[in-house]
Amino acid sequence: MGGFGGYVLKDPLWLLALVALPLLVWVRGRRRVPVLLVPFAAAWHRPSLASVSRWPVALALLGLTLLVVALARPQHVEDKREVRSQGYDIMLAVDLSGSMLAEDYEKDGERINRLQAIKPVIQAFINDRPNDRIGIVVFSGRAYTLAPLTFDHDWLARQTERLKIGMIEDGTAIGDGLGISLTRLEQAKRESGGKRSGAFVVLLTDGANNRGALTPEQATDIAKNRGVPVYTIGAGKDGIVPFPVFDNKGNKIGYTHLVADLDEDALRRISEATGGHFFRAADVDTVESAFKAIDRAQKIEFQAKSYLITTELFYWPAAPGLFALVLAALFARPLWQREAVA
Repeated sequence: MGGFGGYVLKDPLWLLALVALPLLVWVRGRRRVPVLLVPFAAAWHRPSLASVSRWPVALALLGLTLLVVALARPQHVEDKREVRSQGYDIMLAVDLSGSMLAEDYEKDGERINRLQAIKPVIQAFINDRPNDRIGIVVFSGRAYTLAPLTFDHDWLARQTERLKIGMIEDGTAIGDGLGISLTRLEQAKRESGGKRSGAFVVLLTDGANNRGALTPEQATDIAKNRGVPVYTIGAGKDGIVPFPVFDNKGNKIGYTHLVADLDEDALRRISEATGGHFFRAADVDTVESAFKAIDRAQKIEFQAKSYLITTELFYWPAAPGLFALVLAALFARPLWQREAVA
């Protein structure tokens, strides 16, 4: 199969006929024929008819050339890749309670709050999993779906940028955050024997459950019964942490100090009961390490199968080639000459 660019010739041997065509014309031109000398024949010559007499040969050659190209079966070939494996469905449950403003993280020597430390890590996690559907649930005093499961990670990145403290009334509804995440993973075709396959939840919080309709224990039982692993990440440092103070215009005017209230035991119970894992993210490095560990633990090795899509193009040269041969036949014996013979 010969080809160039995205175009190929399925049967290139037909192109050898193109070499034979000019050879055939040359041999025909050198063929010896009897010649009858007629006196004063030049006076009978009509230039217009002589010029027309060349058209049948030219059209016939053009038609044959186009038909030979058509018989070579030109095709446009497009390479496709079919993914046979299916990715995960992942829900990220992110705590947006007021305590996430605590500035116990550092980056480039400057203090940053917990949300500022977590957002770029979440974005990197999303970018590293292009074959997965990912959604985001945010919770504070209540839980809401910020983004449903989607393959559109560019849109998801824009939603991640919208994350900010104060979007929801204050509080820490861990049970509701996990419960809403589990409902977003409901999909009948991905269930087997009542268990949800190919899905997990990443729950990130810095506090203890103090609001919401569901308790963490109730949400854990739901995740366990559905076979959904929950990976929990405890954000922030232990002990006394710096907390910014703002004026009425939102400008930072100083710091106060709060005692971290992370319920590490509850997060461990959630992860252990569901088959996940608990991570303590006391600084930026441990946040990144937690997401990288989750990425390694829940990663599908995709097997891709390549295949070709071909578009037949033979009819493009075939149609004008046939038309040229018909014209050649008409010019070889025009209608007015046939009527004259009759």
